[in-house]
Amino acid sequence: MKAVLITIGDEILSGNTVDTNSNFIATELKKIGIPVVQILTISDEIEAIKKGLTSAFELGDLIIATGGLGPTKDDKTKIAFKEFFKDEIVLDPTTFEHLRQLFEKRNRGHLLALNKPQAEVLSKAFIFQNENGSAPCQMIQENGKIVISLPGVPFEVKPLIKDKIIPFLAKKFSLNHIVTQTISVVGIPESLLSDQIESWELALPKNISLSYLPVGNRIKLRLTSQGKSKEELEQRIENEAQKLKPLIGENVISWNGDNIQDILKEILDEKKLTVSTAESCTGGELSRILTSISGSSTYFSGGIVAYDYQKKIEILGVSKETIKEKTAVSEEVAQEMSLGGQQLFKTNISLSTTGVAGPRSDEFNNEIGTVFYSIRVNDFEKTNRLHLPHFERNDFVNFVSQRVLQDLVEILIREKY
Repeated sequence: MKAVLITIGDEILSGNTVDTNSNFIATELKKIGIPVVQILTISDEIEAIKKGLTSAFELGDLIIATGGLGPTKDDKTKIAFKEFFKDEIVLDPTTFEHLRQLFEKRNRGHLLALNKPQAEVLSKAFIFQNENGSAPCQMIQENGKIVISLPGVPFEVKPLIKDKIIPFLAKKFSLNHIVTQTISVVGIPESLLSDQIESWELALPKNISLSYLPVGNRIKLRLTSQGKSKEELEQRIENEAQKLKPLIGENVISWNGDNIQDILKEILDEKKLTVSTAESCTGGELSRILTSISGSSTYFSGGIVAYDYQKKIEILGVSKETIKEKTAVSEEVAQEMSLGGQQLFKTNISLSTTGVAGPRSDEFNNEIGTVFYSIRVNDFEKTNRLHLPHFERNDFVNFVSQRVLQDLVEILIREKY
């Protein structure tokens, strides 16, 4: 079975809204062995939606559309689906009752009449009720294909997919498992890495694919295979991964970790270390990444975003003389920030960043794209400088944050502290 995802919405095409639904849905489908072969983004126009459905029917067996659903009578998505499937729209009493209960629960009973069109569905459709919103999820099965129409709001999409759509598909079809293993490699350029493991890559079994996924200056080697036995797939991939140890073992920071925060969590939990942050140019992104996973409260104590240099002095104890002599963007200030953060939060590890994210320079006229970061582990300290003048502001913040955490992982694995 192959899936095609359709994202409906002019706001996505205009760039005003980021499509996070497709990434989430593709990830969940992969877990039950359904690969996504195409993702289409189309406008809210009826003809565009119908053309999108036609294309999707040619490419996949499962089509999942998100967005374009609303309470008004001229809901273009619903009309497009009606015309495409040559169906009619009818009032579904079960959905209307669900809406009534939903609006009463939210003390919005007076809005029920205005939202009645949400209970009007295709006569052919099977309905998955939306517990977190008013637009129901409709599923049509025709000509051996399954088409599912979801609302576009991510906090409505996620529970519908995880709790209803995925269990339905897993039960209905005998699907292959898709197993992946991600090996994180550092300290080697992608071209050199490819050359170094070429003989291993060429000898991979045909049912195992390899992807190179650069993240910052880390490269993720992702091995993927699919089949009926999950245990056999896992063992097969693990056997191939083991063959890499003599080739690039010293460059690997994780043999089965995807996100840097997951890799770091395992190390911090194992070593029973605590961490805090003292950020400037990264604006809290380090703290966000560290706390983005469950269980981070066992090792993350807290963080400070001391953006103004006066706050670096007042909160983190950075020397006024150091800033005057070296400016706020300097190796010395980064070191004093990490020391101040370590003392403030009483943690084993303290991370600090200070730099100029752009597009304008700071009051000291430091060069745009310059950043210093300090990593302090107990009495051990290491400061690095990066120069990223070609990065846009958000890319700068993301890259620096990923790099700091990656360097911390390397220190915890390799250094004596």
